[in-house]
Amino acid sequence: MKEFTYTIKDALGIHARPAGLLAKKAKSYADTTVTISANGKTVNAGQLMKLMALGAKQGTEVTIACEGANEEEAAAGMKAFMEENL
Repeated sequence: MKEFTYTIKDALGIHARPAGLLAKKAKSYADTTVTISANGKTVNAGQLMKLMALGAKQGTEVTIACEGANEEEAAAGMKAFMEENL
């Protein structure tokens, strides 16, 4: 399992538009499960409504974990996505 932490920089946090893009990105790693943890909750990053329910606002530290056949690629891709979009 590969994991990293990231602090949300977007003023609105994980809201509808970036959450949708994040879920799509997480689903693109077919043989890997991507989860996000914040505020004491852990959710599958491929599930839009659960992502939004995390309540991750600006300044919230999230932990992204990737487990599966493509975990190295998924972790690198998710980290780049977070830095570019959130």
